[in-house]
Amino acid sequence: MITQPAVRGADADLVRVSWTDPEAFAELFDRYSAMLYRYVSRRLGPEPAEDLVGETFLVAFSRRKSYDLAYPDARPWLFGILTKLVSRHHRSEAARYRALLRAPVDPEVESPADRVAAGVTAQAVRAELAGALAALPAKDRDVLLLIAWGDLTYEEAARALGIPVGTVRSRLNRGRRKVRAALGDANPMEEE
Repeated sequence: MITQPAVRGADADLVRVSWTDPEAFAELFDRYSAMLYRYVSRRLGPEPAEDLVGETFLVAFSRRKSYDLAYPDARPWLFGILTKLVSRHHRSEAARYRALLRAPVDPEVESPADRVAAGVTAQAVRAELAGALAALPAKDRDVLLLIAWGDLTYEEAARALGIPVGTVRSRLNRGRRKVRAALGDANPMEEE
């Protein structure tokens, strides 16, 4: 029987408990499925996102006994699994960015005023950003998007991808430089 502290504790505790009580693993799904869905939906679109998130948890569940319990947070592990699954769809991802590049800008903008400004800025650079992301090598794009859209730290991204932190830093730097250059060496989120 699962005790409440284990269910509400660290992710590593949930994984450990799931070794004998597989239903405990559902708590990880509840904690992270929406976050993973948002991330992969931004990368590949909503169509494959649900399937990939489900597949991520199936893979994680099947590998739960090999999870390193020294890491209390399972988020990087789950993002690593998801990123490997996304890599199988890399052609779809690049095609999505190319389609965004060609797509007309939606003239409708939401309010209140702060969202209007952000929306206008985002719409203005959407095509250039999509083109820059499509042009990035997949390894650089994975690092950039895990940090920007997945909200992972350098260390978490390194763990998710199974690479050294220094490699994360160099890939992120290279990806940022290329995206910045595609946007005219400007950061659209900074005020002039």
